[in-house]
Amino acid sequence: MELKNDLLLRVAEGKEVERPPIWLMRQAGRFLSEYREVRAHAGSFRQMIANPDFAIEVTLQPIDLIGVDAAIIFSDILVLPEAIGLSYEMIPQKGPFFPKTIEKGSDIDQLHEIAEGSNLEHTYTAIKGVVKELAGRVPLIGFAGAPWTIFCYMIEGQGSKTFSKAKKFFYQEPALAHKLMEKITEASITYLKGQIRAGVNLVQIFDSWAGVLDKNTYSQIALPYIKAICDAIQEVPKTVFAKGAFFALDDLNELNCNIVGLDWHTPIDFALGKVKDKALQGNMDPALLYSKPEQVQEATLKMINAYPKGRHVVNLGHGIYPDLPRESVQEMVNTVKSFTYI
Repeated sequence: MELKNDLLLRVAEGKEVERPPIWLMRQAGRFLSEYREVRAHAGSFRQMIANPDFAIEVTLQPIDLIGVDAAIIFSDILVLPEAIGLSYEMIPQKGPFFPKTIEKGSDIDQLHEIAEGSNLEHTYTAIKGVVKELAGRVPLIGFAGAPWTIFCYMIEGQGSKTFSKAKKFFYQEPALAHKLMEKITEASITYLKGQIRAGVNLVQIFDSWAGVLDKNTYSQIALPYIKAICDAIQEVPKTVFAKGAFFALDDLNELNCNIVGLDWHTPIDFALGKVKDKALQGNMDPALLYSKPEQVQEATLKMINAYPKGRHVVNLGHGIYPDLPRESVQEMVNTVKSFTYI
């Protein structure tokens, strides 16, 4: 299906654009009252993911309500470990929790390949529904967690400031750690290819916990597996967002991907000196959207003008906070859409 708005894909492919595209991480989220209404009706975040009708509705909301240039399928990175045999719960006010974690080799052996009819079918069904409803208005982004980030949750069992259990496992049991990373990587490739077959136009790999590692360790346990995913996915453009991994930008530049995402800690000029062959995405601090509309406009224009023409996807340096003023988010989107390189 031909896209009416293909700005994101043109930037990814290094083609000419009249302005940068904008989409926002967690754009289908609690800052929208319409999202909160759907969630209340669904009963929980996980029930929204498991019901394609709910997932379709909230995926489309940012397109219909605030006018961003791309949709991203509503799901969660942790549906993947569940699909290979490690289930999780979503605890209100706390986040994800795995009742059982990976502690030894036999736990890894009990993991299985993604089976037909797995929980991932909910996401594939939602993607097909979103593609139908979008009718080519904007691209649809699919995604998966990077293997290191998924590894962290499978070992730690929940969020952490340090992920010391995950790092301890890597340092004390390196062979087992790599065995688990290989299983996660193979499943991730299968999952992303399933999303592509269902209709997504671009995929993003989220390495949310990249920043808990140093450069040398990241190059040993994280980058080879992201590289394997990028090399395996040839059908659509790819974005890699490694939060906190400013130290790895030169390595990310070598990956077979099209866009490198930046968090708000990474100076744009520093990133441009490291990533020379790809587009960059980001990197506004989400907290700036607490500012008055005129300040949001000023910050957005300053960010756009810091990037070379055609090499920028406007986004935040992390996901939208749930209490951000909707009018500020709208001001950011409007500022980008009224900008022109000409």
